[in-house]
Amino acid sequence: MDLQLKGKRALVTGSSAGLGEAIARLLAAEGAAVIVHGRNKSRAAAVAEGIKNDGGQATFVLGDLSTDEGADAVAGNVLADGPVDILVNNAGAYQPRAWMDVSAAEWGKSYNINVLAYVRMIHRLLPAMKTLGWGRMIQIGSSGGIEPFALQPDYLAATAARHNLTVSLARELKGTGITSNTIAPGPMLVENTRNMLLNMAGQYGWGTAWADIERNAVMQFVQNDVGRFGRPEEVAAAVAYLSSPMTNYITGALLRVDGGHTRSV
Repeated sequence: MDLQLKGKRALVTGSSAGLGEAIARLLAAEGAAVIVHGRNKSRAAAVAEGIKNDGGQATFVLGDLSTDEGADAVAGNVLADGPVDILVNNAGAYQPRAWMDVSAAEWGKSYNINVLAYVRMIHRLLPAMKTLGWGRMIQIGSSGGIEPFALQPDYLAATAARHNLTVSLARELKGTGITSNTIAPGPMLVENTRNMLLNMAGQYGWGTAWADIERNAVMQFVQNDVGRFGRPEEVAAAVAYLSSPMTNYITGALLRVDGGHTRSV
């Protein structure tokens, strides 16, 4: 299926590795000119170069979106070549800390990194996007923002705020041709997750073969209907779908990509 992304420019924040990289690669494979974003030059450049080696179009920008100065630098470099058609707000960070181990100051830091960074890029890129009469604002949320658990409460509350701001933004964008949607992944099998599970396998008796480790970890902690962790490419496919002109009638929506992990919605 042609998702009609040829000729579109897309910025994917936090795309020098993991989930963001998978999103950037798939958008480029669908014909979009992708701007890879990160804070590490060698990693961001490597992703952009890999996309170009595969026949896609890609550049990269660097900047820390947790500060106004960093967001200004990123937006300035991006807008120097014109408006973006698609913004995928993906950058964020978390630590799996227990409730009482997260100070109020750390809650504030988490909100800045995981919510205000999104707001900064929307503020900076939306005015130029409006001149196109069409666009996509896509936030990456989390199934934990719908059904929170005990660990990392600051991050889960921040992802819930992402879900909320997406709907508010959709109302704000009425009549502009720009849609605003959230994708909420469940637990994803990225490199850090895989390494963590391998380290935990002996403690929990999950076995030594990866297939056994993943199955047992899912049964103990994730408990979804598919029986495995999600893959970044599966979230990337959802992003590509919502980026397409074929989804002009979808806005203010939350699309779960979680294997049935979320039960309350």
